Amino acid sequence: MKGIRIVSERILSGPGCGVLVILILFSCSGSGNNNNNSNPGTAREKKFEAKGKPPSSFSDTVTINFLAAVFYHADSLQLEKIRAITDSGVFESTMHEYLYQMKYSRTVLKNNWPKIKIVEIKEARFILFKLEDETNECIDLNIISDPYGVIIFNRKKKSEQVDMTNIDTDLYFYFGK
Repeated sequence: MKGIRIVSERILSGPGCGVLVILILFSCSGSGNNNNNSNPGTAREKKFEAKGKPPSSFSDTVTINFLAAVFYHADSLQLEKIRAITDSGVFESTMHEYLYQMKYSRTVLKNNWPKIKIVEIKEARFILFKLEDETNECIDLNIISDPYGVIIFNRKKKSEQVDMTNIDTDLYFYFGK
């Protein structure tokens, strides 16, 4: 304890100590007003993150009982709801990013995994995967937070949602090559 006090006394009594204390005081002080009006979309962005993806306007089920990569998309009503609660710049850039990732994923599948059938789902809420052992796995797309994505399935094991930016690695580890 005595050693700590001596070190702190030396630091606080040394040259430039007053400048250090002033810098600390000014860096910690604030106006107390956390309203940031410089970015009007911030409140809507936080609202979207907190609420998650709006529910699907469909209740249909698509059954998959074959080797597949299922590309799911938000339906048009979901997209309108997302657009309404998201800053327009953020919405447009996110949709552009999803479009690019989906295009990249399709290219990887067609070039490297041609035996995997690509299935597009836009107007369904549930995906029912039928495994070889006669068990089923049902995915509710309302629970998945991303409005777009890819789920891969080989009938031998449960389906897996993949990272579209890393789909080539995810496909290799799921299907093996």
